[in-house]
Amino acid sequence: MDEVSGDERCLLKIIQAELLISLRMSLTVSPLFMLFISGVVAQDGWAVNYNSKSVCALNGSALTMECTYTPPSGHSVQKAFWTKDLVTSGSEPPDLLDDPQKKSRVQYLGDEHSACTLRFKTVRKEDQSKYYFTFITDQPGGKYQGAGGVDLSVTDLQVEVPERVMEGDDVTLTCKTSCRLTVTPTFTWYKDGSYLSSSNDALHLQSVRGQDAGRYRCAVLGQNSPEVTLNVRYGPKWVSVSISPSGEIVEGRSVTLTCSSDANPPVQNYTWFKGTSIVGKGETYTMKEISSVDSGEYKCRSSNEHGEKLSEALTLNVLYPPRNVRATSIRAPDGKSETLTCSSDANPPVQSYTWFKEGGSSSVGSGHSYTALQSGIYYCEAQNEHGSQKSAAVTVEVNLPHTPGVVAGVVVGVVLGVVVAVAVFLYCRHVRKSKQQHLARVRDIDY
Repeated sequence: MDEVSGDERCLLKIIQAELLISLRMSLTVSPLFMLFISGVVAQDGWAVNYNSKSVCALNGSALTMECTYTPPSGHSVQKAFWTKDLVTSGSEPPDLLDDPQKKSRVQYLGDEHSACTLRFKTVRKEDQSKYYFTFITDQPGGKYQGAGGVDLSVTDLQVEVPERVMEGDDVTLTCKTSCRLTVTPTFTWYKDGSYLSSSNDALHLQSVRGQDAGRYRCAVLGQNSPEVTLNVRYGPKWVSVSISPSGEIVEGRSVTLTCSSDANPPVQNYTWFKGTSIVGKGETYTMKEISSVDSGEYKCRSSNEHGEKLSEALTLNVLYPPRNVRATSIRAPDGKSETLTCSSDANPPVQSYTWFKEGGSSSVGSGHSYTALQSGIYYCEAQNEHGSQKSAAVTVEVNLPHTPGVVAGVVVGVVLGVVVAVAVFLYCRHVRKSKQQHLARVRDIDY
């Protein structure tokens, strides 16, 4: 504490004596020259001691300004109060408790002997000011104000977060105030509204990941800071391909592939591949009236300013009914039969083959191949769950088979033919001979 010099003490005594003489009956004599630095006992024992010359409090919190004072011996304190105004000549500064804006929030905890503590139940921004303790005694000139006062600063909480954070960085979030809090508090941290930890004013995050991004705030003495957003940047990950509509893909329909990924900032470019060939750009890739040639493996590549990543392959399997149905034949070496085979292109593969002979009313066989024992015109029909198609007709020519019954019939026929031929020959010979004999008799008669 500073002390009053001898010359100043002498000057004060003279001025005080003059004031006491001229204003003996007044209790509002100016104590302007009776203000002393905190903790120093003034003339005749006047003193005010502020525990702190400056205090810092959170907006919305409670605050106590501790203070003690000493009135001169023989003086009885008539009034003790806090004010924001300096004592001036001829006036009494306003009592803080008379302010309607503060009356319900401010409480004087002192007495009329030594204690002069002031408590704010709730500090507001507008309370930021300098405050002085003043007391008045029953003696003439008995007015005294503690020099210097207490400087009250009111602050809010504010979380400071790095502007640019990459995945893998070590990050520190700081809960800041515009002044150093008088009381060293515990800082409580919250993420996305959920309790995170209680520590000091710094929150350390090691090797941050995407899941560390979110809204953070700190709290002190029941007061909360505004939320700030921690934005963690990273290249694309979790890249995948989905298909719409889902389920079986039938030829002729429209199909859309969609590329999904997690990235910050969001993906800027999507590239589509079929096998190793680029087939499209954009988040989606649509194939209208899809056909079997579109079957294959598809991938998408997502990229932003921090990297790129390729998805796993999605296999597109286009289903279609039988087509290019064709019937072929192979003649047996003995010529007695021909083996017919039906081939086609279908997805899923053909489930049934049916054989027909033109001129017939029903099928003559089924299966991938069919053995024809009769000559004629044949065709096949291939079918799966998505449709059917008929082949072009093929002509079959086979020799009659030489079975025992048939051979016997042929032999009998040949024998009968021979017999008939001999009989006809003999008959004709007999007729011719009879005719010759008749002519000979006629000639004999003429002669």
